[in-house]
Amino acid sequence: MFKSVRELIAKCNDEDKKIYEVMLEQEMEVTGLSLDDIYSQMSHNLKTMEKAVADGIEGVTSKTGLTGGDAVLLQKYLDEGKSLSGDLMLDAISKAMATNEVNAAMGKICATPTAGSAGVVPGVLFSIKHKLDLNDKDMLHFLLTSGAFGFVVANNASISGAAGGCQAEVGSAAAMAAAATVEAAGGTPEQSAQAFAICLKNMLGLVCDPVAGLVEVPCVKRNAAGASNAIVSADMALAGVTSRIPTDEVIDAMYKIGQTMPSALRETGRGGLAGTKTGQRLKQEIFGD
Repeated sequence: MFKSVRELIAKCNDEDKKIYEVMLEQEMEVTGLSLDDIYSQMSHNLKTMEKAVADGIEGVTSKTGLTGGDAVLLQKYLDEGKSLSGDLMLDAISKAMATNEVNAAMGKICATPTAGSAGVVPGVLFSIKHKLDLNDKDMLHFLLTSGAFGFVVANNASISGAAGGCQAEVGSAAAMAAAATVEAAGGTPEQSAQAFAICLKNMLGLVCDPVAGLVEVPCVKRNAAGASNAIVSADMALAGVTSRIPTDEVIDAMYKIGQTMPSALRETGRGGLAGTKTGQRLKQEIFGD
C-alpha cells in the first residue's frame, strides 16, 4: 500500500503502471471487492456527477437564495463566443459551479473530496471529455487517479475546511483534478505529481469563511477557481514545468498552515468574508437574531 505520493509514483515506475491501476489494486486489497465491483461503484459516482452537472446547467437556486443560476449565465456567455479565458476553461468553470450550486440547493452530488469542493473534479472532467476523447472507462480512470492523490492528502494532512481551511477542500480537489488531467492527457506519473504540487501550492493559505456558515458564499465561486487552477497546472506539468518543492512536502506544508490558521478562518463562519458587514447582514436575514 502506498502512503505518500513518492511511494505511489515509485510503484508506478517500478511496475510500469498507470496511477489508476495502482489505485485499483489498492482498492481491491483494502476493500476485498472485485475489479467489477469497484468499477460499478465508480460508475455510480460518475453518473451522480454527470446528473449534478446537468441539473446545475439547467438552473437551480438554493433555499436561501444566496446562490444559483450562475452556471446558466456562464453557459450563455460561452455560447455567445465571447470567452476571454477560452471555451474549455469557461466550460470547466461553469460545470464546477453547476455542481456546487446543486449541492447548495440540497441536490445530490458526489463529494470529491468534500461536498464543499464537489464541483472541481467533475467540472474539469466533463470539460476535457471531448477535448481528449475520453470514453466511460477513461473517465472512471480519471476518478481513480484523483482518488489516489486524495487518499494521500486525507491520510497525511486534511481534506476538511474545519481542520485546515479551504486549501484543504478546494485546494485538494483542484490538485487531484490537475493530477488526473495529466494522466488522461497521456502524461507520466511524475508529471501528474508535478501538476498536483503546482496546483496545491497555488492555493496554500486559502481560508474557509462561509457566509452564515453555509456552503454557498464564497464556496461556489471557489470551485470555479479550483477548476481553472487545475487545468492551468496540468498544462504547466505537461509542458515540463516542475515544482521546486516535492509534492509530499507541499502536502505537509498545507497541513501545517491549516494547523496555524485561526479558528475564525476554518469554517466557523466568523472571519473573512463571513465577518464582513454584508456577510453578517446576510446571516441575520437568514437566521435572525
